[in-house]
Formats: sequence, structure tokens, C-alpha cells
Amino acid sequence: MELKVVNIKGADTGKKVNLCDSVFAIEPNDHAIYLDVKQYLANNRQGTHKAKVKGEITASTRKLKKQKGTGGARAGSMKSPLFRGGGRVFGPEPRDYSFKLNKKLKQLARKSALSYKLKSNSLTIIEDFDFASPKTKQIVELSANLKLNDKKTLLVVANTNNNIYLSSRNLQGFDVVSASDLNTYDILRAQNLVVSAGSLEVIENILKN
Repeated sequence: MELKVVNIKGADTGKKVNLCDSVFAIEPNDHAIYLDVKQYLANNRQGTHKAKVKGEITASTRKLKKQKGTGGARAGSMKSPLFRGGGRVFGPEPRDYSFKLNKKLKQLARKSALSYKLKSNSLTIIEDFDFASPKTKQIVELSANLKLNDKKTLLVVANTNNNIYLSSRNLQGFDVVSASDLNTYDILRAQNLVVSAGSLEVIENILKN
């Protein structure tokens, strides 16, 4: 499939790019997307949650009342989970939430997400560009020229570009990622996907294998 290439002013450059059908025009697999997004979110969890159990509570171990004759249940120390300030029963423990997925499945998920963007006309191809210095104003102007204002946008560049990254850092809803770091979650979270012409080859080389 062919798409036109625009410049940073939003004007048609007269150039067109051929998108690889095996990457941008497949039948999306929703389950692969679900698993890849689930893994991405799980891998980002710190897993540092912790609650103290009975043995970790600092409190007096004095027996609260006599064993028999009170008419109530037996009670030991204040560390018991039955009392306010006592330990927690089966509380959360630090753990690692990450899990592994097959490489082919992750590739299928990314291709499915890209295909969804192309089907919904949310994919824009922009010619390669650079900024002489990092200025937020330049990204604001770019968003206005491409009519991307008030929409979550993901800009994919061929290589890590510090000036473009720093220019977008203060803008909410505008993210920049290198083609080699593109993931399913970021693609789906963005309402508009802007891909530089130079990054297309990188994306296709990664996902065609």
C-alpha cells in the first residue's frame, strides 16, 4: 500500500512510500495484542508492595487476658491479626510480575497494532527532519501543521534524536520513540502515529523476520 509523505509543515512532498503488507496490512490478532500489552505493563510493575505479618510487628508480647473464664475467645498478644495494629494475614509480599513471551508472538502483536492504525487512517508518514536546538515551540508548530492538537501522538524516528526528544519532553500527550524501541502498548495508546520515512525500513526489518 502507498502513502504520501508530508513535511514538518504538513504539506505534501510529492513523494510516496510503499508499506510492507506483511507488516502494516495483516489481519490483526487481538489475543496477541492482549498478551503483549499485559507483559509490557507487568514488566513495568515494581512489585515492592509489603505488609507486615504477625512476626514482624513491634509490640508487647504480654498476654492480654487469662486463657479461660472470660466468656470470650482466647487472645494472645497485640500482634494478633484480630486486633487493631496487629499483623496482616496473607498480606502482599514483594514479587516479580514479569513474564516471557515468544518473539514471534510479540512481532505479531506489533504488526497487528500497526495494521489497526493504518485501517483507521491514524498513520502519517513524515519526511526525516531534525531541529538545530531543542525548543518546545517547534513540536507545538509541528502538531498544529499536522492537525494533531489535543490528540495523543507518538512520533517514531529512525534513531535516538536528542533535540526532538527534548523539544517534546514538556508536552503532555506527545511522545517520541526510536523505531527499534517501538512497542505495542505505545502504538495503541496513541491516537495518531507519526512515522518518519527513515524509520519505516527499521520497523519493517525488525518485524518481517
